[in-house]
Amino acid sequence: MRANNHLMWIAAMAVTGLIAGCSPSAGGGAQPASGKATSAEKSLEPVALARYQRQRLRWTRCAASRPADYLCAMVEVPLDYRHPDKAAITVGISRLRTAVRGKRLGVLLSNPGGPGVAGLDSPLQLRNALPKAVVERYDLVGFDPRGLNESSPIRCHLTEGELVSLHPYRPSTFGQDRARASAIAKKCAAHVGSRLAFINTRNTARDLDIIRAALGEQRISYLGWSWGAYLGAVYSQLFPTHAGAMVLDSSPDPGGMGRGTIRSWAESAQPAFEAWARWTAQRDDSYHLGNEPAMVRAAFTRLVAGADRQPVTNSGSDSISADAVLDGAGIRDLLRPLLVEDWPAAARSVARLSHASSVTLPSEPRAAAEPIDDNAASVLWAVMCGDNPSSWPREPERYRRDAVRDSVRYPLYGDFVSNITPCAFWPRDGGERETVTQVNNSVPSLVLQNQWDPATPEASGRAMGQAMKGSRLVYVKGGRGHYVYGLPTTPRCVADVVKAYLVTGRLPDSDVTCQA
Repeated sequence: MRANNHLMWIAAMAVTGLIAGCSPSAGGGAQPASGKATSAEKSLEPVALARYQRQRLRWTRCAASRPADYLCAMVEVPLDYRHPDKAAITVGISRLRTAVRGKRLGVLLSNPGGPGVAGLDSPLQLRNALPKAVVERYDLVGFDPRGLNESSPIRCHLTEGELVSLHPYRPSTFGQDRARASAIAKKCAAHVGSRLAFINTRNTARDLDIIRAALGEQRISYLGWSWGAYLGAVYSQLFPTHAGAMVLDSSPDPGGMGRGTIRSWAESAQPAFEAWARWTAQRDDSYHLGNEPAMVRAAFTRLVAGADRQPVTNSGSDSISADAVLDGAGIRDLLRPLLVEDWPAAARSVARLSHASSVTLPSEPRAAAEPIDDNAASVLWAVMCGDNPSSWPREPERYRRDAVRDSVRYPLYGDFVSNITPCAFWPRDGGERETVTQVNNSVPSLVLQNQWDPATPEASGRAMGQAMKGSRLVYVKGGRGHYVYGLPTTPRCVADVVKAYLVTGRLPDSDVTCQA
């Protein structure tokens, strides 16, 4: 899930202290807490699954333009795990043998987020990003989740307009929004067919266990961001005895997957918005938006409302493209990440746009999201609509009411994340109905969370820490942006804790708070 890319996805949609815990052993990082397989996994046919678990992988160079030691293979997995003796699909995986003999702990799989973000190249990126002490203990393995890129890709054949994921609510365009959402759902059902029902997080987690077995590993260690963190939690739930060291960065709330995932952005953005207003009011000499938080909020509201009546042309700034024509939704779309990640840029932009020139109303209102490619969009909706279908109301008027109410309650995000989506019309007949995974286990894991995260808010990260009862939370006070680990802005405190965990397999004695 990246901010302004994927799981902000859809918003168009990347570590100190005393250490104590279980010791690592060959084949994995941290020893998992004992756990029983879920009833759903017990029902799978072990004999039929055996041929997948014992398959021999054929490794070849991924591409002539890539390093010679970067190898790829195709792993065969069941389309429907309830009937593994029937249709099969393939999942593309990659590997870099980076572990040093005598230090090897196993394999480290990773997923960069999504849903709808490819991960085949993750080993190449992690070899350069991870500390040497970690790289020399693990072979790095990447994969494209089922349905995506090299993994039996699905395509709904969406038009350019249908590739824009979310749209702000407007009374005049709600009928178009509803028709577009319905068309996307119908196209996916028509072009993907029965496979559509099996593209979900739960089956992707099951694929990971087939990958583990095909690699000959007793356990897998894992590093996942955003939706990738949720995928790791689901894997831990389904296969607790096969989970090694698990690092879950910027997690969605495991209890709110589905519509709750995106609607959480609206509520979580409000504290950041209020804090920005206080900060800006204290600097009225610089920004001239008012010396009280209420005055700053009012200036923002006037700007958005005025641009809805008469769009403005930005005169150019360091944060918004010059000559961009912006209505109210366009302004909010561009300011959202700044209000969470870059307060000075947000204040400068609001001040500048408040004095920008008026222009003629465009014939087509600006969409509040950027398009993604057809394959990525198809996987995105398959997972978001299929993981927890009951979270998506079937009545279009419910979305209208929610958007109107939330636009008042949460002016920065409300109508954007409450408006109608294809999930309102998603096919629910056939396929695997039992896709909602209740994450509730004691597998040792490390949960990382920024205080100001626009895509997976603080409350979501804390909810993941509570669901993963054997976990430790590493909280970055003052941390901004989506993703904590592996970035130039990663606090040394976070980097040290993650390094120690992946190298020793031991968790901190208690939760850790780091300063941004």
